[in-house]
Parts: sequence; C-alpha cells; structure tokens
Amino acid sequence: MLTITRELLDAIVAHARADHPDEACGVIAGPVGTGRPERYIPMLNAARSPTFYEFDSGDLLKLYREMDDRDEEPVVIYHSHTATEAYPSRTDVSYASEPNAHYVLVSTAECGAEEGPFQFRSFRIVDGVITEEDVEVVESYA
Repeated sequence: MLTITRELLDAIVAHARADHPDEACGVIAGPVGTGRPERYIPMLNAARSPTFYEFDSGDLLKLYREMDDRDEEPVVIYHSHTATEAYPSRTDVSYASEPNAHYVLVSTAECGAEEGPFQFRSFRIVDGVITEEDVEVVESYA
C-alpha cells in the first residue's frame, strides 16, 4: 500500500493539470529504507508529448546524485496520462526500473487542465508484472 500525504497528492495532480495536454512526470524521494514519500521533485518531460514521458537524462543523473548525498531513494515515480486511464502502458512497464518504488499514474483524460474528476492510482512494477495497490491519503505521517 502507498501511504501519501494530501499535500503530496495535491502537488502531483496540480502538476498533471498544469502540464496538460502533455504528460507530466516526477519523483517523490524519501529516506532510504522507510518507504515514506517526503520530498516532491517535479521533473521536465523531455519528450514534451501528450502520449509519452521521458526524464531528461542530465536531470535524472543530477537527481540520483542528490538523493544519494541525502540518503534518499525514489519512493514514488509518477506521471500522467492525458487521454487514457491511469494504468501503466507497455512503455511504462518497460521503463520501470525501480522495484521498490510506487509507480503512480494520474489520468487527466476527463478534466484536462481544469478542476474536475481525475484518476490517481498506484502500482508496483517488478520484472514486467503490474500489481495495483491501495492508496491511503493522510494529513501527515505523525
């Protein structure tokens, strides 16, 4: 199960709406070994595409070095789908390289950049196998 604060969920959804009609992407880092998402890091979709996302390789390298220096790991890797449901595509599965991460997808297909209904779902993707998991939204981790 993914436990995430309302503030982080709202930040992910706001990013997805702001980048619509292109896919948005980013990471939430947390202390190594805790599984607790804490530090929100919106990334640039280098593909600038409504059907595909790609982290800029330089930005990604910088992020991993920064997380290493801070004893963090990627707890959540998120992106949006702008015209389809919040479910991993074959491409998403092929790029899923963090077996301990929660892969969060937000669909803005119904609302676009406006306020309105959206899907927010979390998955584990390990060795090409997709497993959906429950999401618990909390006000704080205390």
